[in-house]
Amino acid sequence: MYNLLFFLTMVLVLWRPRGLNEAIPTTLGALLVILSGTVTAADLGDIGSKVTGAAITIIATMVMAISLESFGFFHWMAAVVYKKSKGSGKRLFWLTNLLCFLMTIFFNNDGSILITTPILLLLLNKLRFKHKQKLPYLISGALIATASSAPIGVSNIVNLIALEIIHMDLYLHTLMMFVPGIAGLLVLSLLLYAVFYKDLPKNLPKISSTSFQETGIAHPLQSIPEVKSLRKKGRIMLLVLGFVCLVRAGLFLASYYNIPVSLVAVAGSVVLLAWRWFYLKINPFDVIPKTPWHIFIFAFNMYVIIYGLHNIGLTQKLVHYLEPLVSGSLFQASFIMGGLLSLLSNIFNNHPALMVGTITLTEMHLSPIMLKTIYLSNIIGSDIGSLLLPIGTLATLIWMHILKRDRFKITWNQYLKVTFIVIPPTVVFTLLCLYFWIKLVFNTI
Repeated sequence: MYNLLFFLTMVLVLWRPRGLNEAIPTTLGALLVILSGTVTAADLGDIGSKVTGAAITIIATMVMAISLESFGFFHWMAAVVYKKSKGSGKRLFWLTNLLCFLMTIFFNNDGSILITTPILLLLLNKLRFKHKQKLPYLISGALIATASSAPIGVSNIVNLIALEIIHMDLYLHTLMMFVPGIAGLLVLSLLLYAVFYKDLPKNLPKISSTSFQETGIAHPLQSIPEVKSLRKKGRIMLLVLGFVCLVRAGLFLASYYNIPVSLVAVAGSVVLLAWRWFYLKINPFDVIPKTPWHIFIFAFNMYVIIYGLHNIGLTQKLVHYLEPLVSGSLFQASFIMGGLLSLLSNIFNNHPALMVGTITLTEMHLSPIMLKTIYLSNIIGSDIGSLLLPIGTLATLIWMHILKRDRFKITWNQYLKVTFIVIPPTVVFTLLCLYFWIKLVFNTI
């Protein structure tokens, strides 16, 4: 009965009939789990302690994104990307991927999709690209934006929750994962470039950089920004970007010194809101209805459901079958768990897959370095391997929804023709990099 409940909940989350918010089916599922007695009040307290900090951190970064849009930052960035492309379609490809990477690093993967997809659509429509010419930029941008949450744990809410479960800080996560993660992203970018090379236009049509701000298209996070010239906006934009970089660096310093990361994230968002209030005279309370509060509800409810699966013995079964396979060789363990999480993420979505995988690891009798390395293999499967199907992550589901809303059709066939070529080798390469990096830096056999 419980398995059926979990299955129906995930069907509704992935299907989202009539644009159903993903927090609604998970709320119903979590309530049924609690009423059945599978999850106790003590369990809810434990869940709250693990989810709250992660959710606050992600919501705070989304508030910063809303504040930046008020400055016209993202439309300005689209104009900069076009200008720096210097009329080359291939240069534009690399710059849009870089933009998607930076937005995930500075904010998070879901926020990056929400920010960059409408901007890319705006840019590509202004360039009057045909449907086939738009595909390389939109598909590669979505894949890079989502996969970019692997190098640093703070760019994905489920990563942050998993870090709490295994008691690993952001600093150590980044030390162990940043180099393999970036190497994997470079390989993914090169593979995407090879796949789309023939479809990339050689030259771009000339358009005015200010035309990006003259459109009637509004970004989903905010109304149309005030129109100012690109040159006049440059100085304030660089200052704002510098501040965001400082806040991001502060998260890692806080983690290193055992200061709650959520406090730094909230402080950064408050300062940016105050700055916006002073500079643009915009009331800071306008972010309340625009902030995706349902992220916290979704994360909490999903963890309640997963905790219920744990309480009825799912993780014990996984431990029974997996522990003999992963307790011997780190190399073997990394590939088994990375592959398993890739498979589970594409079947059930990466949120429940990573939570189940992480809880399972904590039940095994593994050395600290073994536990953390296999956990990072899970991250690779969850953040990169999950991209094989468009239902593997919430970020790609949001991406598909935005494209559908803007009447841009990408079929599963078009998506799979790309991901089945680029995702498996990227996952294998990143897992190899992780293994050799851990062996080099931590002298692990």
